[in-house]
Amino acid sequence: MVGVDKIVKETEVNKMTFYNYFHSKERFIEICLIVQKERLQDQVVALVEYDHDTSTIDKLKKLYVLHTDLEGPYYLLFKAIFETKNSYPKAYKTAVRYRTWLTNEVYSQLRLLKTDASFTDAKLFLYMIEGAIIQLLGSDAADESEIVLEYFLRFLTSIK
Repeated sequence: MVGVDKIVKETEVNKMTFYNYFHSKERFIEICLIVQKERLQDQVVALVEYDHDTSTIDKLKKLYVLHTDLEGPYYLLFKAIFETKNSYPKAYKTAVRYRTWLTNEVYSQLRLLKTDASFTDAKLFLYMIEGAIIQLLGSDAADESEIVLEYFLRFLTSIK
């Protein structure tokens, strides 16, 4: 975690102004995560609800790529799950709420793809996203996560 001193130094805002707006470091972190969550939700909704020219399978692939990008918006929320639970419980809840919301969105897409898809399938999809992030953080090897996604989608659509 970065300290308030570093934040005010890099933003060239004095501490008094910082605390006037945010009241505490915890509130600052919570607001940052809320903004990130809302931006990411907007991207997901635009993809799944308004992109009528894209197939459901391609929407799921785009969701996967959006969420496994280490430079992308989900990475901050993913990190927050591990880094804020004990110190900043409100910020942690924001990250967990997004994760729950995303699982529901994925479930809706999976049901369009296969009517008997289960909520467990949606959870597996989320676990694959998170596993891919961990894989990308832990190795210099080529990314095989998209192969896993292809296998999952093929398996899901082939089950009778």
